[in-house]
Amino acid sequence: MAVTVKASLGKTKYYTEVTAGENTIITDEPIDKGGQNKGFNPFEIMATSLASCTAATLRMYIERKEWDVENINVEVELENFPLTKRAVFTRGISFDGILDEDQMKRLHAIADACPVHKILTNDIEILTKFS
Repeated sequence: MAVTVKASLGKTKYYTEVTAGENTIITDEPIDKGGQNKGFNPFEIMATSLASCTAATLRMYIERKEWDVENINVEVELENFPLTKRAVFTRGISFDGILDEDQMKRLHAIADACPVHKILTNDIEILTKFS
């Protein structure tokens, strides 16, 4: 499955409109980096991808099992260490509902099966072309 997004940045420092099909989001940089803080920064978008994919994957599984879970809460912290070329995602997941130990164990495996998690833990190649 291929996904295409387009980013357009004019002369307003770092204020970027990103479109995917009919959907648009705004990204920006924080004020201390010269931006206006009018949208998520690129690292927040990356963490958002993991958090939202995890929540959706868990919801699909929970609904299929017909478990009584009102809310799924996913918090992702991304720490970037450029000097060592390492990044660490710390993902916290909680549920508003009653789940037993076996269900929680199964949900841990399901969280790790979310497509964004799989991409981030596989080899990644970035091909760049200018036109």
